[in-house]
Amino acid sequence: MTKFAHDDIVPDNTSSLDKKQQVAGMFDNIAKRYDFLNRLLSGGIDISWRKKAIAQLKELRPKTVLDVATGTADVALMTWKALKPEKIIGIDISDGMLALGRKKIEKQGLQNVIELFNGDSETIKYPDNSFDAVTVAFGVRNFQNLEQGLREMLRVLKPGGKLVILEFSKPKQTGFKGLYNFYMKSIAPTAGSMFANNKDAYQYLNDSVQAFPEREQFTEVMKQTGYKNIYFKPLTLGICCIYCGAK
Repeated sequence: MTKFAHDDIVPDNTSSLDKKQQVAGMFDNIAKRYDFLNRLLSGGIDISWRKKAIAQLKELRPKTVLDVATGTADVALMTWKALKPEKIIGIDISDGMLALGRKKIEKQGLQNVIELFNGDSETIKYPDNSFDAVTVAFGVRNFQNLEQGLREMLRVLKPGGKLVILEFSKPKQTGFKGLYNFYMKSIAPTAGSMFANNKDAYQYLNDSVQAFPEREQFTEVMKQTGYKNIYFKPLTLGICCIYCGAK
């Protein structure tokens, strides 16, 4: 199985814990400030990114959706609002994030439609061909083994089902690229330190984005793991991309 550079990027190089354990602990630590920092650091545009990703499923009209790395359930809730599937399952390795997600779901009275469980992409505890669609927003960089995660998501997709991934990428335009790099290397970690008391989490964000195989590289990985009808769409000058593939 292929190993990718971002597989070895971890929040704390001095820790003896593996990537999965470190990422879970990191998100537990910043959970209470996560939504706030997302809105702050993106200027609120991350909401429109998520909506555009979910819109890739409009024609499919999925009845069952799995949201991997669901976090505080933003995508799960937006998916229900936009597509009204019969059932949405969200899985994440951070209990802290899941607890906040469940509160948001209860507040909207959607406990019977959206359920959240502790789980990760590499060992999805559902049978083959279980879901019409799988979504992942800003989660694939955190997979300990990218190929294994992609294969598992393909396994639980029904034939004709669709995977939609939203992930950070690196801008190509020279001028904007320099500004973006400064922002990710300096501004984001400083904000993380100020508002979440965790500079390492946002340093890890930059390091993992820099190492992640993006655009054509990533679609090639999707192809090698068995997806069909693959395409990607850059958003906001290439700050992030939507990646789609079908089973």
